[in-house]
Formats: sequence, structure tokens, C-alpha cells
Amino acid sequence: MTGHHCSRRFGWDCHGLPIEFEIDKIHKIANSVEREEIGVKKYNELCREIVMRYSKEWRSIINRFGRWIDFDNDYKTMDKEYMESVWYAFSEIYKKGLVYRGTKIMPFSTACNTVLSNFEAGSNYKEVSDPAIIITFPAVTKYQGVSFIAWTTTPWTLPSNLCLAINQNYDYVTFLDETADKKYICMKERLAYVVKQAKIAKHKVLEEFKGAALVGSEYESLFPFFEDRRADKCFTVIHSDHVN
Repeated sequence: MTGHHCSRRFGWDCHGLPIEFEIDKIHKIANSVEREEIGVKKYNELCREIVMRYSKEWRSIINRFGRWIDFDNDYKTMDKEYMESVWYAFSEIYKKGLVYRGTKIMPFSTACNTVLSNFEAGSNYKEVSDPAIIITFPAVTKYQGVSFIAWTTTPWTLPSNLCLAINQNYDYVTFLDETADKKYICMKERLAYVVKQAKIAKHKVLEEFKGAALVGSEYESLFPFFEDRRADKCFTVIHSDHVN
């Protein structure tokens, strides 16, 4: 727009799971073991074959948009020259000390055994009803013989659980499941929910107290992975304002 020439080449983004998912669907590949049986070379060839499947449609629709771009001198991210250019750029950035190594939690495909990019993770985004669950944690100190009841919408975090959060300003109760003859502690306001969800036919409240009385209580961990952290006050009840 300022009179300067800018090369406008069309690019094909060929990497990523969408293409692999398409190949798996076409060839009825169920898991990574079956991919390994096909072999990396053959699997890559199958992926390359479908990249340009809709190239004519792309050329037509982009022209209809009025976007001026060079389709004849395009580039593809699966080309070795393109990949080498990316590695070269990364190498130069690294030499300038602008790259750091870090750790972060990433969305993961259990079917493909690989992490997902933000684009891939969001490409099949759906709003679903996720069930919340309640879990029992047997107390090991002051309330021995009683189990704390916890509620979570993220059960996959339980293997790394290190504490139970309560609100010290709320009322809690100890109640007896008269059928199973077991005692539990939960927030008073949640008692009706717990009894219904756990299908407890008959119960009796034994004690009522403020949550502050629970802070510092220890409990049994669900898994043994971090038991050596108990000395650091892990597997204890803590106060948190977010609990309501």
C-alpha cells in the first residue's frame, strides 16, 4: 500500500495431528502400535499424499476473497528446505541467548502419545457435562476412625494430591452412616448432597463445629507417590478462602 513490493507466497501448514487423525480414520489405524507396524516412512508418505487434496478449492476460495497471493510459488511446511530454514532461524536465536528451557503442563493425546498445540487442543472444543466426584480420606490424627469427604471436578489430579482445603469459617459436621457404620466429616451445607450422592439410606449427625478445628489434621494419602513429603506438612487439612 506504500508502493513497496512484498512477496506474497501461499503456504501450506502440513504438520500436526489433524492430518494424522485423517490418515488413521482412512486406514482404520487404532493406536501407535499399528502406526509402528506401518513404519514411519510409509506413514509419512500417506500423510503427504492428502496434504494437497483440497488445493484447487483453496485457490478458488482465496481468489474469491480478493486476496492477491502467489499459489504457483508456494511453500509447504513438510518440505525439507522449509524445515531447515526453521532450524536455522532457531539456531540463530539460540546463539543470541534468547532461548530458555522450561517446563509447562500441556494438553496430551493419549491416542497419539504426543502433546497437542493450542490450535489442536481447541479444534475439537466442546462444552460437556463433567461429573463431580466425592472421595474419602481417612484421618490419621485427632479424628482417627473418621474419614474426610472431599469433592472435586478434576479427579485426574488425585494421584498428586497433597492437601485438603476447607474454609475455617464454615460449619462442618461429623456424621454416621448407620447402615455401613462409618463416620465422615463434611461441610454442613453439603451434607444433603453427600448423603444423596453416596446413596446413604440412614445417617445421624454426631457433632457440629467450625472448620478451624480441622486445620492441621492429617489424613491417609490415596497413593504412595509423595508419602516422603509428609514431613513437609503434606497430607494435611488447610484453610482456603476459595472453598464455599
